[in-house]
Amino acid sequence: MAIRVLLFVILICFQNSPMVNAEVSLTATFIRDHQLWLKKGNQETQLTKDQYVYSPKWSHDGRFIAYIDGDEQGEKSNLFIYDLKEKESYQPYVTIQTSDFKWSPVKNQLAYNSGGVLNVTKEKNGRPNGFENVSLGVSDFEWFPNGKEFIVSSQANLLPTGWGPVQLFRIPVDANLDAAKVKPFYTIQTNTSDLFAISADYFKWSFDGKWVSFLATPTASWSNDSNTLCVLSSQGDQFQPIGNMLGYKDWMKWAPSANQLAYISGEGRFFVENKKAKIAEMPSSTQQKEYTPEGYVDLDVEWFSPDAVIVARAKENKEWNEGPVPTMFTALYDIHLKTEEQQQITFPKKNELDVDPQVVESHLTWFRIKEKEHKGNVWVKDASNGRDSIWIKNVDSAPIFYKKK
Repeated sequence: MAIRVLLFVILICFQNSPMVNAEVSLTATFIRDHQLWLKKGNQETQLTKDQYVYSPKWSHDGRFIAYIDGDEQGEKSNLFIYDLKEKESYQPYVTIQTSDFKWSPVKNQLAYNSGGVLNVTKEKNGRPNGFENVSLGVSDFEWFPNGKEFIVSSQANLLPTGWGPVQLFRIPVDANLDAAKVKPFYTIQTNTSDLFAISADYFKWSFDGKWVSFLATPTASWSNDSNTLCVLSSQGDQFQPIGNMLGYKDWMKWAPSANQLAYISGEGRFFVENKKAKIAEMPSSTQQKEYTPEGYVDLDVEWFSPDAVIVARAKENKEWNEGPVPTMFTALYDIHLKTEEQQQITFPKKNELDVDPQVVESHLTWFRIKEKEHKGNVWVKDASNGRDSIWIKNVDSAPIFYKKK
């Protein structure tokens, strides 16, 4: 009898303890000690040395990883590309200074904004190499889903009468600074009473390419407390302000197979209160539902399936009003949209928080970090068995997964 009880206890402990480095069929790039690494399945490979890497991004087919080699002071931001086939880093041009670069959704072509000039890479020996100018006066941009053109924003001008409108343009990849090829797409009329903005940033397309979301961003101090989430149709003929939110691009996510936009609403730069998970239905954005219960804040959102979203949730802290900003100890919660049932699905320890939920295939991943520490572990949960496990240890931030198109 004693042996049977002991075996039962061991089994329970095993089921409730995290597995470390479990077999996971995922591919991701990540940063450890400011260097670029690759993890494929259970195999880790260091890709760079003696650099200061940030913002890695996968190419369309997964052969290349573009990244920035910077420095701790933020005085440089050189664009590099790592070629996984040739196993080497290289610069597509002698020196490219940028912080805003994006891969084409249909091929291995890289677009980047350097000092307000939008450029695209040419090709040499099957690799992105060299560049061509596309357009001047660019504030932010994103590829159209067809990979043949860009949606581009131009920052508003300050006139004697106040700020002018924010203009959006549709520009083909081969524009080559030809103004005749630049087509007006939409003009955002802004004012201080309804919608005030001087730029449009963080463009994201819906799953079917019929809608694009973005943030209409006011002046710097104001934008720290509130921005306007907007949606525009792919033809530029339907524009809708959705709600107010902070300037975090991961706080707005389109559903995987419907024109539903999940986002974290709320004003105020501190996370202690007034941060709620909402979902807006397109084309009628008035159909919005809030899912955050009273007494809590949601500080990130991710779609798990067409009928479920994951949020990073913590208890409110309305009592705080001065001194060091308190840490919000988030755990992940699953929200079933049809039944409105909600449940906690990760259980960090007292001084830990779970952030950056990402869904890849049937896996849910997140970054678990301890309070006041700068490194953490990447955890994964397989939907088929529900077990938690640590996939990558001792990383600087959440990984960037390669997702097959």
